[in-house]
Amino acid sequence: MKILYSLACVLLGAQLTFAADAPDIQKIPLNDIKDKPTSLKAYAGKVVLLVNVASLCGNTPQYAGLESMYEKYKDKGLVIVGVPCNDFGSQEPGSADEIVEFCTKTYSVKFPLMAKVHVKGPEQHPLYAALTGKDAVYPGPIDWNFAKFVIGRDGKVIKRFAAKIKPDNADLVQTVETALSAK
Repeated sequence: MKILYSLACVLLGAQLTFAADAPDIQKIPLNDIKDKPTSLKAYAGKVVLLVNVASLCGNTPQYAGLESMYEKYKDKGLVIVGVPCNDFGSQEPGSADEIVEFCTKTYSVKFPLMAKVHVKGPEQHPLYAALTGKDAVYPGPIDWNFAKFVIGRDGKVIKRFAAKIKPDNADLVQTVETALSAK
């Protein structure tokens, strides 16, 4: 019994140390789509669904589902943050103005968009390095455009979803609803 207790204390201590060493993703600087400095701290206290987006991708119709989810849950504390990315098949070649125009005219997007960044490779943005690096809660490279991270009100990553997972996926919706109900 003593050995099990000691082992549990060691493991718990390791988890606490890991959590303390993890970067605070809310403090990592980003620029919004108008190139103004911001960070996820702007959404502190909200549940964030962070999505790397692109305008010319087979997954681009997910914008409609993302906007629908945003409209349904924004008053309960959800914010969807779209992060344009041109890393996969050059499917987001547009300028910031072109991205905004496309998103607004084609999908009536009202959720916040950030400036275009790299989510992989040598120019990977620090936010995505923290989200996908070896010390991340869900390590591993982004698989394609429209990969998703659900981030709790406390700024901690709750769950990661692959690009192919659509916004109306039952597991994604349940994860968002559970995060929204946590205070």
